[in-house]
Amino acid sequence: MADWQFEVPTTGSKHLPPDSRYVEALSSQGYGFEVAVADLVDNSIDAGAKDVVVHFLRDGAHLVSLLVVDDGRGMDEAQLDVAMTVGGQHFYDEHALGMFGTGLKSASLSQAESVTVVSRTKRTRAAGRRWTMEHARSNFQCDIVDADYAQSLIDRYYDKPILWHGTVVRWDGVKDFPREGGDQQTDLYLSRTVNRLGLHLGLQLHRFLAREDFNITVAVEDVRTGTVYLQYGVEPLDPFAHPASGHADYPQTFVADVDGVGEVGLHAVIWPPKSNRHEFRAVGTTLDRQGFYFYRNNRLVQAGGWNNFRQPEQHLALARVAVDIPTKTTDVFRLTVKKAGVETSPAFAASLEQACDDSGTTFAQYLSQADDVYRSARRQRATTRPETLPPGKGLSPQVRETIEEELPMKNGDPISVLWRKLGHDVFFDIERDTNTIVLNQHYRTAILGGRRGGLNDAPLVKTLMYLLMNKVFESERAGPKQKDNLQLWQSVLVSAGRAEMSRVAGHDA
Repeated sequence: MADWQFEVPTTGSKHLPPDSRYVEALSSQGYGFEVAVADLVDNSIDAGAKDVVVHFLRDGAHLVSLLVVDDGRGMDEAQLDVAMTVGGQHFYDEHALGMFGTGLKSASLSQAESVTVVSRTKRTRAAGRRWTMEHARSNFQCDIVDADYAQSLIDRYYDKPILWHGTVVRWDGVKDFPREGGDQQTDLYLSRTVNRLGLHLGLQLHRFLAREDFNITVAVEDVRTGTVYLQYGVEPLDPFAHPASGHADYPQTFVADVDGVGEVGLHAVIWPPKSNRHEFRAVGTTLDRQGFYFYRNNRLVQAGGWNNFRQPEQHLALARVAVDIPTKTTDVFRLTVKKAGVETSPAFAASLEQACDDSGTTFAQYLSQADDVYRSARRQRATTRPETLPPGKGLSPQVRETIEEELPMKNGDPISVLWRKLGHDVFFDIERDTNTIVLNQHYRTAILGGRRGGLNDAPLVKTLMYLLMNKVFESERAGPKQKDNLQLWQSVLVSAGRAEMSRVAGHDA
């Protein structure tokens, strides 16, 4: 496994002129990293793959390449030419995840300076093509990958997962990879990125991952030593997989008669109000995760949002509706090129006004019931948990949202948690007139562990300080017991801050 070639050998180039429709589209697609990788996995699924490996390759402290490898049916040279032609005509069957024939190129070149595709079918030898950003911008000369190298890359993944046929997509010059900071920065990047990628793939492709015959593996390998030191299987993250319903009448399916489409099913659920399941919280904030979850051919293409039917609001936090949109392209449901959202026409919103289930319950009544469940739970919590001052600046939106969901808020100025310069003998200060907890800037770098700071950084430390100090702001001045507690916390936290600084310096107190 330690046979990695840092340069892709080529034997010439081949002119693959673009269709004029695609040139504008290529430059306008704002892919995120996870969305771009998911687009490549879609291609693997369309090729009949059972196993897909997303492979990060590093050379010591430096990340060098990203590969997506599958055991699908593969492509011969003619099919490779079509796949790599910018704006090439590709014909998808109605059950395919691909639609526009642009994803491989636009997703890859939005993230990397070059993309190499090597593939082999049952009946043909390995072949490959490479696009570089430079050529895509100028002469549209697509490189022909050396045949021996193409075979060696296929062989490198023999049985992991390629056996007789499959495809390797290789990104080089990945723009998102850290360029400096050494091992620590690379480890931090991988930790964050692999986690986000796993969550994104687990959510968008959860219906496929729930099958016994389909797997996605994320792995990290050091090409110098051949050591694979991180490898895990992506788990399905079903946004409708709750163990119990928040309302006895749900889940329920409503039927909307959409002009120009016909009947469309709306699978509606009301989540239990006290759920902490990852499937419930995986999608953004409360306002993001409520609403419609659109699927096309079992692939989640939009997670949450009301598509101009109504405005999101806190009281509808528990309402989720799964909609399987027709595979045939219509003006009613328009999928974005990145497959990261659905635009709906007014005809869809109008149909919801008349949608109902088998018992005659209307879709509007469903929303009202979801609202009632949320409000009832809030009233119940308000009687058992003490009121608290709301969270303010310095705490991330996700944390503020959770606090406001879990605790009844009292009237008063919000409590902010901010960094400023203080003496080295204190960890924090209290500003009662502005309801601010001031953290000592001296300890900030150590607490962040080398990560970049910002207004909402260090969410764990700031949240703990908010919870610890909340009662302090309820009185204008501290009594003897409170003063003693503040001094205790100050001493312990200064010691902890210094211990963090020692560890960062490599001394590990």
